[in-house]
Amino acid sequence: MTDVLRRGRASLAFGFFAQGVAFALLVTRIPAIQDRYGVSDALLPAFLAAVPVLAGVGSVATEWLVRRVAPSAVLRWSQPVVLLALLGVGAGERMGELAVALGVFGLAVGALDASMNMLGVSLQRSYGRSIMLGFHAAYSLGGILGASLAWVGARWDLALFVSYLPVVGVLLPLCLVGSRWYVDGGAESEGGRAEKGEAGGGGVALKALLPLCLVMTFAYIGDSTVSNWSAKYLQDVLGSSEQLATVPYNVYMVTTLVGRAIGDLGVRRLGAVAVVRGGTLVAAVGFAVVAGAPGAWAGMLGFTLVGVGLCVLVPQTFAAAGRLFPGASDAAVARLNVFNYVGFLIGSPLVGVLGDAFSYRGAMLVPMVLVLVTLGYARSFAAQPDRYGGGHERPRTADVGRGSNGV
Repeated sequence: MTDVLRRGRASLAFGFFAQGVAFALLVTRIPAIQDRYGVSDALLPAFLAAVPVLAGVGSVATEWLVRRVAPSAVLRWSQPVVLLALLGVGAGERMGELAVALGVFGLAVGALDASMNMLGVSLQRSYGRSIMLGFHAAYSLGGILGASLAWVGARWDLALFVSYLPVVGVLLPLCLVGSRWYVDGGAESEGGRAEKGEAGGGGVALKALLPLCLVMTFAYIGDSTVSNWSAKYLQDVLGSSEQLATVPYNVYMVTTLVGRAIGDLGVRRLGAVAVVRGGTLVAAVGFAVVAGAPGAWAGMLGFTLVGVGLCVLVPQTFAAAGRLFPGASDAAVARLNVFNYVGFLIGSPLVGVLGDAFSYRGAMLVPMVLVLVTLGYARSFAAQPDRYGGGHERPRTADVGRGSNGV
């Protein structure tokens, strides 16, 4: 069982990594996509909003699917579809083709995100200690690679299809091979799926889940601001070059990688509540720096602080949902994941509308205020060992489940 868990953890981490690469290649080349298809500034927010809307539909559909099939099966087919849809974004020539490619990308990425985090929560339960931040660190590492490849594409003025094809050609077969070792563990094994199908996910109380839904929404409003507007903000507001405009997302992903790589240790020693509160405050300071930045390098400093702060919120929100609903964590994760896209849906057009109507500097203060609201819900992240394995994420205690074999 030890080897099974190790292989499952490694293969899932690679799935997170591949998703980070794909998403970064999409969002950091938004100016190039806009130019290729002739998408106006007024129409761009609509295109950006369509992806999270369809991703939310995909996440809801995943909650229904995993009542009958394993989350690993959903992840196994959705990841290749996401990669092929990315390739479609680079291959099209007309705006209608872009719309189709982004639509497929959105639906598949909703299923992908939900199923990945379902497996992550169940594996964390099997390990009995905090490992969720590590999976999201792999996503950040993928984002760094994707943003770096996007910089190369912009530097050498490569066509989108030329930039995307080698990446998809490498990642697609590796994801298919790695999917052989996914582990569907925890309380929601195949034996319980028929019962879940009858229950319809009724074990998830919306009132208990709502604080986490709000935190997820606010975190992704902040994240979407960086993902969708950092390049444009540096180029149009702070006067950077197109090459330099791809850097903030890369810097943001580096800081999230570092924060998430050490975040599990911080949660085990300090507790999730303290980590979430600290992250919230740092992220708010980062947005304030971005809003007042006199130049591109100061703006990148602000985005760096945002990355340090936000990096812990999303993984810990999924982990908290798993603790609250140990017998229905798949349904809880799928519903919570919808608010990932609610955050993107609100954040992307909100910054654009406020930026066009008033100023992009002022628009950067909106995610700052919303992220600060998380402080009021921090107690929702308190450890609940009676519901989720003795000692899990309990401050200043030894890791449960770490034996001589190192698991």
